[in-house]
Amino acid sequence: MGDRPPLKVIGWRELVHLPALGLRAIPAKIDTGARTSSLHATILEEFEREGSTFVRFAVDFPQQHVRQVCEAVQIDWRGVTSSNGTTQLRRIIKTPLRIGATRFRAEISLADRSDMRFPMLIGRSSLRRRFVVDSGHSWLQSPGTAPEEGHDA
Repeated sequence: MGDRPPLKVIGWRELVHLPALGLRAIPAKIDTGARTSSLHATILEEFEREGSTFVRFAVDFPQQHVRQVCEAVQIDWRGVTSSNGTTQLRRIIKTPLRIGATRFRAEISLADRSDMRFPMLIGRSSLRRRFVVDSGHSWLQSPGTAPEEGHDA
C-alpha cells in the first residue's frame, strides 16, 4: 500500500452531509453494488447562469415535514441502471460530500427515491480509496447517532 493512510471504516448506513446544498445528517445507504451515488430529489427547474446549466430541486424529509430547495450545476446526463434493472436518464451534479471527517467532491445522480428506505445512496465511486465498508455495523462515521440506532446485532 505504500505511503497511503489507512482507509476509514464505514457501516452499511451512515449520516452524510452535503454542505454546499445546505443538507445535513442525511441517512444514506452505502451500496458497493452501485457505481454512482444518488439523492432523492424533485426537479423544479433547469436554468442557465453564467454559461452553465443549473438545476433547482427539492429534497423532502417527510418525517420532519421539511423541504429543502437546492441549486447545483448540472454536469451531465447519464444512463443509470436501477436495482430493478431498468435504465433511466438522470441528471448528474457534482458537490462537496462529507462522511465523518472526510470531505470530497462527489458526482450524484438526482432521482425519485420516494419508494426507497433511504433518501440517499452512496455508490462505490465515492467510496473508492477513501473507505472500506463493515456491512455488520451502522453509523460508524456518524457520531451522536442514538444508541438504539447504533451498531446492529
